[in-house]
Formats: sequence, C-alpha cells, structure tokens
Amino acid sequence: RKFGFIFNFRKMKKIVIHILISFLFASCITQKKLIIGNNIRSVIGEARTYIGTPYKWGGNDKNGIDCSGLLVRSFESIGMKIPRTTSQQIDIGKKVSLKKSKEGDLVFFAFGKSKRKVTHVGLVSKYNTSSDINFIHASSSRGVVETQLIKDYYLKRIRKIKRVF
Repeated sequence: RKFGFIFNFRKMKKIVIHILISFLFASCITQKKLIIGNNIRSVIGEARTYIGTPYKWGGNDKNGIDCSGLLVRSFESIGMKIPRTTSQQIDIGKKVSLKKSKEGDLVFFAFGKSKRKVTHVGLVSKYNTSSDINFIHASSSRGVVETQLIKDYYLKRIRKIKRVF
C-alpha cells in the first residue's frame, strides 16, 4: 500500500509538472501572437499616417516618400529595421500565396517594360477574404494611398508576397 501511494504521488507530480509546462508554453505562444498582432497594427497605423503624402523618388518623410521608403518608415515605428530598396526588401521574410496573405505582408509588383523586374512594393493593410484585400503604397502618380489589391491592374503585376512577421 505504501508503494502504491508513492507511485501515485510520482505519477501525479509528473502530471502536474506537465500541465505547468504546457500552460507556460501556451502562455508564451499567446504572448508572442499578441506582440506580433500589435506590431502589425502599429506598422499599418504608421503607414496610414502617410496617406496623402506626395510621391518622391528616394524620399523618406512626409514631404515626399517612395514605396520602399514608406515601408522603412512604417517598420521603424516598431523598432524594426528593413532594407531601404524594393530590390533588397524582396529578400526578407517568407514567401506566401495571395490566398494565404495577411495584414502586414509585403506585396511586390513589376511595373514598366520588364514583366519580371520588381519595381514596386506595398503593405497589406486589410484582409477580409481573398477577394477583399487592401494595401498601402506610395503611388508615383497619386502619392501614398490605400487601395484594393483585387483589381486586374494590380493582380496582373504581383510578383511575390512576403511575410516578415
């Protein structure tokens, strides 16, 4: 009888330790998801403060900004440093499909003569469904705008979507 009690006590001790470790691990995952969610909202919020800012090639402030500069400034708001140019930004993060894209993802486009050369980048700012996606970008003709991604004009030119969070 003594040994049965000891065995059960050891078994209970293992179960309690397992539960505590599981709780702590789950808590860390929840905290990480909260931090990532807050960071994504902060980056999008910062990008939105630039809406209406005129486009300026090489610009990186509210007097004038280009597409990659907009992302650099937006990510700086959370203390995250990303490369300055579109051709460098495309190398960061993990590739995702349009259907799996989320708010905070970077969307890369090819505009101009070359159908392959990436020349433009934007930030997914709203994702409700795969047919209801908005993104913020610095348009060379309209300045910083938030617009629908699901338009033929943009869809035909998407070359890559990258997740940095």
